[in-house]
Amino acid sequence: MDDKVYKVASPVMGTFYRASVSGQPPLIEVGQKISASDIVCVIESMKIFTEIRSEYAGVVKEILVENEEPVMKRQELIIIEKI
Repeated sequence: MDDKVYKVASPVMGTFYRASVSGQPPLIEVGQKISASDIVCVIESMKIFTEIRSEYAGVVKEILVENEEPVMKRQELIIIEKI
């Protein structure tokens, strides 16, 4: 794997959400700079909402899934170029 790229993966099977609350703006956008520990998405599984945080500071390069799309455990969700 490229050392300059970090791939955020889902820790659980569930539904991917780009915002913490319905109707709110997305937590991240492509091209946005983020810090380590920033919340980048939310996964809902069995009515439990898990905030997913970035492990690294970087720039969001790609969001691989659509809002409200079902995801599998360990599925790659977001690609971040580390800075």
